[in-house]
Amino acid sequence: MKFRNFKMVDYVVYGRGCFAQLDEILAPRRTEGQPMVFLLDHHFEHNEAFKATIPLRGNDELVIADVTHEPKTSYVDEITNMLKSKFGKVSGIIGIGGGSAMDLAKAVAIMMTNEGLAQEYQGYDLVKNKAVYKVGIPTISGTGAEVSRTCVLTGPTKKLGMNSDFTPFDQIVLDPELIKGVPKNQNFYTGMDCYIHCIESLDGTFLNTFSQSYGEKALAMCREVYLEKDQWDEHSDELLMMASYAGGMSIAYSQVGVAHAVSYGLSYLLGTKHGIGNCIVFNHLQEYYPEGVAEFHRMVDKHQIHIPKGVCANLSEEQFDTMIDVSLGMKLLWENALGADWEQKIDRAKLRALYGKL
Repeated sequence: MKFRNFKMVDYVVYGRGCFAQLDEILAPRRTEGQPMVFLLDHHFEHNEAFKATIPLRGNDELVIADVTHEPKTSYVDEITNMLKSKFGKVSGIIGIGGGSAMDLAKAVAIMMTNEGLAQEYQGYDLVKNKAVYKVGIPTISGTGAEVSRTCVLTGPTKKLGMNSDFTPFDQIVLDPELIKGVPKNQNFYTGMDCYIHCIESLDGTFLNTFSQSYGEKALAMCREVYLEKDQWDEHSDELLMMASYAGGMSIAYSQVGVAHAVSYGLSYLLGTKHGIGNCIVFNHLQEYYPEGVAEFHRMVDKHQIHIPKGVCANLSEEQFDTMIDVSLGMKLLWENALGADWEQKIDRAKLRALYGKL
């Protein structure tokens, strides 16, 4: 058996208020004449107070990243071409925001040093050259994008990440103060991404003690936040931020499963955001994760969260086929969920019936 020797984030700073150290962290990474580029989640576009805390120096560039939808390869190319045309080279890319903003930052950092189009690097170990220096700063917790080896992108024919040793961030800044005040529903949807990571990892055929140790701790923190606590407080933010980190680490050496494989189809066709897409799908996966789905339902009820229904009600058979194609393309996810003989356990008819329930 050959064991994976996987790349992790190089540096991690954690603590309430640590975002204030960003200028100090970036200083030794600066090259004269080459800017630091801050890709800021469009949620903060009109938040002048927050933008004022971003340590812009010299010819640094602040780019408002439109993450209304999850990143498309064409958007990665657009930003990359703009930066290459304007500056030639940059000192680094800093992604500030949710999972989409961080994935976009990772992808742009890669494309600053690799030729061609972003869609050419959707897959495993296709990236040839080391990316420019990159930093991830989450302002919402749950996606695990801050620690993952991939940056999930929607391309012309598939939704698939740039999954390589050159993808992880060089530095992450985990400041619980930054996730304070996230709207209730959005907080839940993204937190459930972490919860579902853990359920799928711990129940998967790829499970190992490394993944299990992170997954069990992340799961316990999710349960404390969403089931045991009676009200949200600062400690909830801290717990969820570390659950996101640990949940991301849990799948780094294993994989996710059915919910993610199916939700990728929703995202590709309908543009459904990842967190809410996972919730929509997981809501109907009693066959695969009975205990996890029952617990998920208790969390939904406790926090009075709306899970959309009927999102596939008016789709054509051609559109269902598109989603099914995308989902079945996630082979590692299906293998983790159902085993090496997964193709004997899931077929187009079964997936069509599942999408029909959504």
